[in-house]
Amino acid sequence: MTPDKAKENLDNQLKEIINWHFSDDTGTPFWLDWKAKVGWDPRKEILSFDDIHKFDHFQDEWLRDEKNERFVPLGMKGRPFNVFETGGTTGLPKQRVGWDDYKHDYEMFSNTLSDEFFPKGSNWIMVGPTGPRRLRLAVEHLAQHRGGSCYHVDLDPRWVKKLIIRNQIDEVERYQKHVIDQAVEIIKHRDIGCMFTTPKLLESIGERISIPGSGVKGVFCGGTTMTPQSVRFWVEEVLEGKTHLVPTYGNTLMGLAVSRPLDDSYSVTYYAPQPRAVLRVVDPNETAKTMPYGEFGRVELTTLTKEFFMPRFLERDEAIRREPTDDYPWDGVGDVRPFGAMTKKVVEGVY
Repeated sequence: MTPDKAKENLDNQLKEIINWHFSDDTGTPFWLDWKAKVGWDPRKEILSFDDIHKFDHFQDEWLRDEKNERFVPLGMKGRPFNVFETGGTTGLPKQRVGWDDYKHDYEMFSNTLSDEFFPKGSNWIMVGPTGPRRLRLAVEHLAQHRGGSCYHVDLDPRWVKKLIIRNQIDEVERYQKHVIDQAVEIIKHRDIGCMFTTPKLLESIGERISIPGSGVKGVFCGGTTMTPQSVRFWVEEVLEGKTHLVPTYGNTLMGLAVSRPLDDSYSVTYYAPQPRAVLRVVDPNETAKTMPYGEFGRVELTTLTKEFFMPRFLERDEAIRREPTDDYPWDGVGDVRPFGAMTKKVVEGVY
């Protein structure tokens, strides 16, 4: 696909989703009320993605303060929906509704996986946050879509964050051991070929057992910062240069951004699942502008599906703007880290 064709696909997707969410027949109550308040109609003024700056930044507090029914499009009224949490350490968590987006997202991701390292028919294990999070259904669907089944070991990241904030590190370590004990037993006694987990949990599992020696051929990993030094350690030491590592970047609001193949630099670059979602690296002080290639800026996410429209959400991350590739002819985000990580302490927890 050429960059021009990718741009055309994105513009077409944007217009379709705008028409859906702002139509009186199919639109989302939240966005229909928004249109009435601001006094302009995106169906008439948003002609291409170049016009996306006409929207203000989406505020994630809306996902906590508004009832979930306000985000159900009239075109989907009457269909029972899933409710997924999307972060928060205290109080009512932010939530979004969903139906089948996670299936589409992870089927797209499945197409990028090597059958050599993620064999069709293999069973999976997911060691990470499940419960009210979309990730649990998504990884299970991925396993089943590829012909296998999925085992789960849960953890509660909100509790872990609280423990870290309280400096109860001994409790964090006990809780982590509790999680790893369960994962190791399943890997030892069941036929597991593929794994999803987080970097810190991957390290802990690797301290207890040989991951490739246990039959795990492929791991896809996400959830926290991945520096080149860390990625090299995981590839060469934790996975012993044998089990294949696929870094990913995703959340409940976006879906899953895939990484280009690792090279000798071990720097990780992710590409959003366009045209369903768009990642831009913007100037933190003037967010309508993108940063030059090779420079850090704040990550901005726009989500474009019939289930969920979210323009210009400022992620709590910063990244280097990376150039398109032949496989992904749109901008990438590289060396993602928490926004302001170089100037303040950021709690990421075990996940």
